[in-house]
Amino acid sequence: MHELIIIGGGPAGLAAAMAAYEKGIRDILIIERDSELGGILNQCIHNGFGLHYFKEELTGPEYAGRFIEMLKETSIKVYLDTMVLEVTKEKTIHIVNKRKGYQILQGKALIFAMGCRERTRGAIGIPGSRPAGVYTAGAAQRYVNIEGYLVGKKVIILGSGDIGLIMARRMVLEGAKVLACIEVMPYSGGLTRNIVQCLDDFDIPLFLSHTITEIRGKSRVEEVVVSEVDEKRQPIAGTEQIFACDTILLSVGLIPENELSRSAGIVLDNRTNGALVYENMETSIPGIFACGNVVHVHDLVDFVTAESMRAGAAAAEFILSQHLMDELTVDYLTIKNGEHVTYVVPQKIREDKVDKKVELFFRVNKVYGDSQIVVKSQGETLVKQRKSYIVPGEMEKIKLSRKAIDKIQNGEIEICVEEVGR
Repeated sequence: MHELIIIGGGPAGLAAAMAAYEKGIRDILIIERDSELGGILNQCIHNGFGLHYFKEELTGPEYAGRFIEMLKETSIKVYLDTMVLEVTKEKTIHIVNKRKGYQILQGKALIFAMGCRERTRGAIGIPGSRPAGVYTAGAAQRYVNIEGYLVGKKVIILGSGDIGLIMARRMVLEGAKVLACIEVMPYSGGLTRNIVQCLDDFDIPLFLSHTITEIRGKSRVEEVVVSEVDEKRQPIAGTEQIFACDTILLSVGLIPENELSRSAGIVLDNRTNGALVYENMETSIPGIFACGNVVHVHDLVDFVTAESMRAGAAAAEFILSQHLMDELTVDYLTIKNGEHVTYVVPQKIREDKVDKKVELFFRVNKVYGDSQIVVKSQGETLVKQRKSYIVPGEMEKIKLSRKAIDKIQNGEIEICVEEVGR
């Protein structure tokens, strides 16, 4: 029996472990399927990490290294090269590795920090032949940055998520020619700073409201057909352009890695595809917490760290409590999405668990100029915050104070964005 078991040794798992340790938990085990800690950060060799948390600019490996060094000063145990096969609602974990074979572990509390995975060509159904040269952007990033392989010389990128934008720059720096970045939506899915630094600075064109409608090639990609799309994202006949290329990188979205959550019976949110969580990152099963990209896809690792430290502290509180709850508090506030708000995390708030405030994180699905974020209950405005612009590629947040929570009626609130002057 372990006090706390954390599944995933990336930035979320590391931060959660350190937070729980600082709260007094000493029997902590991190289970990681890779051969080293750090997760996706190990292949993110560009800078820009750590500005919020460490107050300095770091590369991905440097950011991970800071937490790994902290870990060495503790009694936290780590299992590497270990695959988790199943998790039950009783907090039993089935694992396997080549050192000890098959094991069954038990935890007083669990934290899920498995991260997310990329959507593939099969997930989006691009027509055409099936030649070599089609990669997800993350897989290409690993080949280039860790394995040392150049995946192509004439590249088209489909999707403008942050990994795709960063790989556009990376491929140019490695000597490849990036012909264009193609985005089916009328706006980019990445951070503004990445559009500027990775596309604009390298004169890489971004085609909005376009998509790949055919891949051509025999043994290797030879051409792609790119078409403009209408407001329903359907290709417009007569708008086809042909690009001669040998490689396609797909940056078409990330999905929380939640197979283990499903096997444990945790309630998922069909908007985030991650676990539904309360204000302290506890899932629908008491004592099982989730944090980081396994809950919802974040923009910045610093946000992952902050959220995961909250989960680690809450797990420690659960373990140290003298009277562990058999059930989650029945009374809670439910958060509704307003128009053009795609999701909000956390999805539920237990009033008795909030001391001073709770932060609500959300994304929109349209571009807003001068606007304000508004939290309402039964038509009454609880909180509002002015913003000069809001875009789908950047996660937003707003704080809900204890005083505002006390004003909520009928146990329901709505978060929405209103354009100023309308």
